[in-house]
Amino acid sequence: MLAVFEKSISNPPEELSLPSVSLNDSMTREEILGIFRSSWTEISEAIMGFPRQATEAIVVVEAYKVLRDRAPYPIDQVIKDLQGNFAFILFDAPSGTLFVARDGNGSVDFHWGLARDGSLVCSNNPNIIKETCGKSCAPFPPGCIFRNGSGLISFDHPLNKVRAIARQDDVGNICGVSFQVDFCTRLHSIPRTGSASNWADGLATTVSEEQSPPPDHDRDYDQIQSDLTSCFTQK
Repeated sequence: MLAVFEKSISNPPEELSLPSVSLNDSMTREEILGIFRSSWTEISEAIMGFPRQATEAIVVVEAYKVLRDRAPYPIDQVIKDLQGNFAFILFDAPSGTLFVARDGNGSVDFHWGLARDGSLVCSNNPNIIKETCGKSCAPFPPGCIFRNGSGLISFDHPLNKVRAIARQDDVGNICGVSFQVDFCTRLHSIPRTGSASNWADGLATTVSEEQSPPPDHDRDYDQIQSDLTSCFTQK
């Protein structure tokens, strides 16, 4: 798995930038590119309407299209409902929207970094990342999803900020960075209505006050399942 996105598209985390001297499954549908490494044990009931021959790539791309265009459902909840080992990259060319995600257990080896020209590089091969990015690289944090424009969030703890932690060598020089959930900093999702709460609008701002409980999205499952099923029955 290898993907490279220029800086103007990826908008990568600044913390990845440090001084520095084979595909498992892929899918392209309607200018939406997906690259996947996965082994799912269970899929959310919202997407159980897919036929058995549907690959993980088809499921994620079609789920993205439905949730982007029709259903007000937050991206962190969608990814959290995927059970199994996975890492994927999804790029919607018409909207310039990029998503990168890794399962909560970090079961799939997955790394990211910044090339010298500022491009974002993602790969399951750490040697490629190190050769391309030098010290400006890190393991992609388990249980997180990155979206250009809104940054890195934890889908296990979506209301907590994900922070970069610098790593130092024995003499105190910064030699790398890792990303961890900060349980002391809360995030508050911008209110969403209708299609504004799709994957392409997962923006968040930091607040210090206590947050009200997240909205109950269970009522959306039936409609999502119906929409996803129709994607295949109409083809």
